[in-house]
Amino acid sequence: MRDANLLFFFVAYSALKELAYLNPYFFKYRYHFIGGIFFVAASNVFAVVSPQVVRHAINLVTESRDLYFSLAGTAAQADMRERFVGILLLFAGVYLVLALIRGAFMFFMRQTLIIMSRLVEYDLKNELYEQYQRLDQGFYRRNNTGDLMSRVAEDVGRVRMYVGPALMYAINLVVLFILVIYTMVRINPTLTLYVLLPLPILSLSIYYVNNIINRRSEAIQAQLSELTSRAQEVFSGIRVVKAYAQEDPMARHFDQECIEYRERSMGLARVDAIFQPLMMLLIGLSTIITILIGGQQVIAGTVTPGNVAEFVIYVNMLTWPVASLGWVASIIQRAAASQKRINEFLAMEPALIDTGERVPDFYGDIEFDRVTFTYPDTGIRALHNLSFRIPAGNRVALFGRTGSGKSTIAELLVRMYDPDSGVIRIDGVDLREMPLNELRRNIGYVPQDVFLFSESVAYNIQFGTVEAERSLERAKVLAGYASIAEEIEQFPRKFETRIGERGVTLSGGQKQRISIARAFSKNAPLLVLDDCLSAVDAGTEKRILDNLEEYLHGKTALIITHRVFSLLDLDEILVLEQGTIAEKGSHEALLSAGGLYAELYEKQKREDHAA
Repeated sequence: MRDANLLFFFVAYSALKELAYLNPYFFKYRYHFIGGIFFVAASNVFAVVSPQVVRHAINLVTESRDLYFSLAGTAAQADMRERFVGILLLFAGVYLVLALIRGAFMFFMRQTLIIMSRLVEYDLKNELYEQYQRLDQGFYRRNNTGDLMSRVAEDVGRVRMYVGPALMYAINLVVLFILVIYTMVRINPTLTLYVLLPLPILSLSIYYVNNIINRRSEAIQAQLSELTSRAQEVFSGIRVVKAYAQEDPMARHFDQECIEYRERSMGLARVDAIFQPLMMLLIGLSTIITILIGGQQVIAGTVTPGNVAEFVIYVNMLTWPVASLGWVASIIQRAAASQKRINEFLAMEPALIDTGERVPDFYGDIEFDRVTFTYPDTGIRALHNLSFRIPAGNRVALFGRTGSGKSTIAELLVRMYDPDSGVIRIDGVDLREMPLNELRRNIGYVPQDVFLFSESVAYNIQFGTVEAERSLERAKVLAGYASIAEEIEQFPRKFETRIGERGVTLSGGQKQRISIARAFSKNAPLLVLDDCLSAVDAGTEKRILDNLEEYLHGKTALIITHRVFSLLDLDEILVLEQGTIAEKGSHEALLSAGGLYAELYEKQKREDHAA
């Protein structure tokens, strides 16, 4: 028993240690918190007084009964009856007023404590969201989207249940228990002892059953997440499913998951069916004991019938708070587990520390000085002792095979990662000395993996633009630069057409061109295009490159590709191989050299002719 108590206190201490993170929120909303405690106490004071009114009413009836019947047939009996009814109506009115006052305080109790929990939930979600935005790209490679969403939704929801309902019921139990037990002991200690005997059994039973319900609920929630993820994956990849005629196998797999969900839900329903009958049984047992022992004491003259009725009401008043003790303990345990996950997450520091204060003029002079980089999650070395310089206003192509390190250069340039060694400079300033937002605000970046939001076409095109500068006309001009305007005009609502999730309603080429228009919208002095024309045909490619000639005037451009753009006037081509510069020069010079560039160029020509 001693070991069990020690374990209980250790669990309680661990839970409170994790939940201590919320203490500043209680101070922030201290007026809600203090007001809630006051309203809880006030409502319970009126709750405890109400049974005393019932006691006096019943005692009045029982004490006056013999006198009333002894006056049978007399005028005094009618007069007594009239006064008797008036007094009972007075008691009923007082009881009703007390109930109304108690109800008003309970309303304010919920308006303070429950609203406080919603305010804490709001703040905590915003804190988590801000942390999401602070963390670097490596974090998102290590964590899946479902887990991140679970922290914002499910974990914060469990913490809110602790801050709101659990705290409210715990305070209510403490205040009510003190008031009721004090009142009952003052009336009759012996009867109080008998009456309270089943309540600890009730609380422990509820706690045990509630733990089973929680475990099974979590298993159901996990299975539901699996169902949702499976459905989302199939819906997102419906084109592939249909192309491979896998509708039936996928349906069978989904059906198996549904069967598992059904079985787990049925198991929970069977356990849940025990909850209410068990509670009613133990409540009924307390009431029976009250009537049995109280009746014997009424006969012995120790208590009055009104006291027995008063005790029955007190027992019923204590039943739910005591029964909720197990529920509250379970909520606190779950909240502590969730808060621990939240605390671990909030304690994470991004690998990229934004402490920069130097802001260059951003002409776009780029320099990689002996840069080496290895991806932290995979251990793959992408760049080795890489050095090159792109003067401001120049157009340079990074050319090479897949996996040669081209996209890594783009990610380092927008500082998604920091190099293991070496320095990257813009206009002579180390990227680590610049504010991150200032750096990225001055770079128009089209990543290789195009992502579009489930918003209108115009919103996606002007995503990087200050809201005050957004306009439909500007979106049309930018779409024209990216050679997508004519196709957008054919959409049902043109530029107001909503794009499906991740741009699922568009072709690969359309998504790429909208992302190019989005990069143009920033009008940044430095433009980085990472293999952004791989999904467009030759004619569209030519139009975009022609437009680039006009748009890139006075800007620095870094064009990353595995294709040769002989139509674009480039100042230099850098050929990468295994993370280092293998060759560099103009298009004609590299062809004349007969090296890797010439080999890949000839291979591309053969593939284009074959197509």
